[in-house]
Amino acid sequence: MAAQSAGTHPDQALVTDWLEFLSIQRRLSATTLRNYRHAVSALLVLAREARLEALDPAQLRRYVAVLHAQGLSGRSLALTLSAWRSLYRWLVRQRGFRTNPVQGVRPPRAPRGLPKALSVEQAQRLFADEGEAADAPETARDAAMFELLYSSGLRLGELVSLESGDGRLDLAAGEVTVTGKGAKTRTVPVGARARKALARWLGLRAQLARTNETALFVGARGARIAPGTVRRRLKAWALRRGIAAVHPHMLRHSFASHVLESSHDLRAVQEMLGHASIATTQVYTHLDYQALAKVYDAAHPRARKK
Repeated sequence: MAAQSAGTHPDQALVTDWLEFLSIQRRLSATTLRNYRHAVSALLVLAREARLEALDPAQLRRYVAVLHAQGLSGRSLALTLSAWRSLYRWLVRQRGFRTNPVQGVRPPRAPRGLPKALSVEQAQRLFADEGEAADAPETARDAAMFELLYSSGLRLGELVSLESGDGRLDLAAGEVTVTGKGAKTRTVPVGARARKALARWLGLRAQLARTNETALFVGARGARIAPGTVRRRLKAWALRRGIAAVHPHMLRHSFASHVLESSHDLRAVQEMLGHASIATTQVYTHLDYQALAKVYDAAHPRARKK
């Protein structure tokens, strides 16, 4: 409904040009483009017939208040404002708009939850050997995918987009090169356990993959595996080991938390995760602090309850 109303706005053509710029020049992912399109469609609906160039910060704050009253969280509003800000930044540079009225508009503050991560013990249990089933192609594939997610901190989209035989996965060098958000490329280490699992999968991949399929990981029909399939397989894999509610991004969180806990090198973790800002990575220092606090509570004589 919002998209239909937005399509009648007099500045819809500008929005279409901006989205095309994001897709072709910025090479943003389909998910990010969809989120940006949704956010800006909401802006056009709220603006009704008002032209984008005529909007001011006070009006935009009112729009934020309306969306907040409709139930959007502080986090969702922050993402919405980020899309609006990006649109106006492009309009200033490419279409001669005088100012970016979103620049000083801030969303309501929302409590920031810590990312959920496995404990080291849970991670060890998650990757317990499957026994004889490990030689089945599907099981070998799953083990390789999950080991790689945890070993290298990959995003789910980065995992499923990996190609077979293009040199980006170098088991001899123990590294993988991926392209993440904003088309940024990074190379991260691949641990020994993950390399072993990947080598096993590569030896069995031909039993599942179609003849001309280039994807490293394939599904039951031999084509590139879908993100939803990875999520379902990981959930079932974890439940068999008595661990509930495990999803692919939790393995990325666990990678960051465990590496930081051992190394205390925030900058290195930032680079391996591909975060543009170290502030994004700093959330894992809170997880590290929680682990230290548990050790303190258990060990310090004045911390223990009598």
